[in-house]
Amino acid sequence: MKILVDVRKCVGQARCAEISPELFKLDDNGFNVTAVIQVPPGLEEQAREGANACPERVITIVEDETMKDSTQA
Repeated sequence: MKILVDVRKCVGQARCAEISPELFKLDDNGFNVTAVIQVPPGLEEQAREGANACPERVITIVEDETMKDSTQA
């Protein structure tokens, strides 16, 4: 799983990092600084919760292809 952040549209509310500080790295003003984040095993739910907390919806979760294949069977 990975997280895609449109850092140009981030307005710095920092809700993602409040929920998932291990995943979302912010600058001193609260803006996301990483556009692509690889999610370590075990942090998938935190990634989803952090993405869902973004009021601007600039965070997208991309599931692994292997996960998609197993859920479609």
